[in-house]
This record gives sequence, C-alpha cells and structure tokens, in this order.
Amino acid sequence: MATVGIIDYGMGNLHSIAKALRYVASDEQIEVSFDPDALARMDRLVLPGVGAIGHCMDELHRLELDAMLADVLGQKPLMGVCLGIEALMAHSEESGGVDCLGAFPGNTVKFAEPDAQPDGTRRKIPHMGWNQVRQERHHPLWKDIAPDSWFYFVHSYHVVPDEARHIAGTTQYGVQFASVILRENTFAVQFHPEKSQSAGLQLLANFLEWDGQAY
Repeated sequence: MATVGIIDYGMGNLHSIAKALRYVASDEQIEVSFDPDALARMDRLVLPGVGAIGHCMDELHRLELDAMLADVLGQKPLMGVCLGIEALMAHSEESGGVDCLGAFPGNTVKFAEPDAQPDGTRRKIPHMGWNQVRQERHHPLWKDIAPDSWFYFVHSYHVVPDEARHIAGTTQYGVQFASVILRENTFAVQFHPEKSQSAGLQLLANFLEWDGQAY
C-alpha cells in the first residue's frame, strides 16, 4: 500500500487536507506525522501550512524536518500547499527576511499596496477568496482540470521564481503571479486545493497518481 505523509509542524489545516486526500485516495494510506524518520519512509509527502514563514522555518528546524526535506527533495513526489510553497523557495522577505528550504531558486515578496480604483475602492490584501489559475504548461497534474479553473486563495505574499520554466500556473491579482510551481517531482500551489471543491480535489487525486515525471 502506498503511503502519503502530511508534514505536521504545528502550522497547517492538517485535518482538512488529510480529509480531502482520504476522500480522493484509492488504496493509499494517508498519515499525519512530525517524525522525520517516519516521513522519510513515506512514498509521497505534503508540506502544508498557514501563518508566517519565520515561525514555519523555526518549527521545521526544531523538529529536524528541514533536514529530512533536504534529504528527500528530488527523491519522491512532494506537494507544497499555501505556506508550503513559500517554504520551498530559497528566500522570503517576510518575517524580516528568512532563508527557506531552497527547492526553488527565487524569493517570496509581499503584494504591493494597491492603488485606489476610480470608485475609491482598493483591492484587499491579503488576497482572499476565489481566483482563476492559468495553466502555463502541460503537465499530468492538470489532468481533467479545465483551463482557468477557480481555486481558493488566502495570502499576502507571493513567490517569484528565478526561472520561468518552474512556473506551471499563474493568477492575476493586480499583478500576474506564480500560483503553481514545479521542479522535477516537487510541485507547490499557493491556493488551498482542499478548499477548492472539484478542481482542488482533482488536483489532489492527480498528485496521488503522479509518478513524478513531467512528460
């Protein structure tokens, strides 16, 4: 039986994403754990998270999960969700500037303060709610997901990969930003698939089927 480990470092909607993965799983065993040795033995890993990147990296280090992730990156399919996408970048300007896991070269930056619209309203920061994701490249993770599908976002920062080839999806919110990134068998999404209804569940199902190849 294939195993999927959800990395528990105390900052994530673990129940929701575990429930969603179990819903779409066929015979995969979904486990939530903070044990780096147990997680290293899993066939697939999910790095979720909500909150600030400084606390995230502190907890990953304290639990020795950063070292485990460094060892398994590129060895098995890994999915980052929300704060997880930020943690997988090389650096973030959040929390006064933080070095992150470095799976993707690049930085995480805050959305610029929005200009006033003609009617006096402004876009809100954080970016919260439903928005569309443009598929920027063909990939097995987009199987049975319509172009420009809607996903649910909650974030004030967005990733800026150094290399355009790592961008698999983009979203417009004042600026066009990378909302899905991919490198070898690691992919990460800015939105919450577990809150994104049918498109999000399909993405999770695709992750469970994905062999880690881009094709």
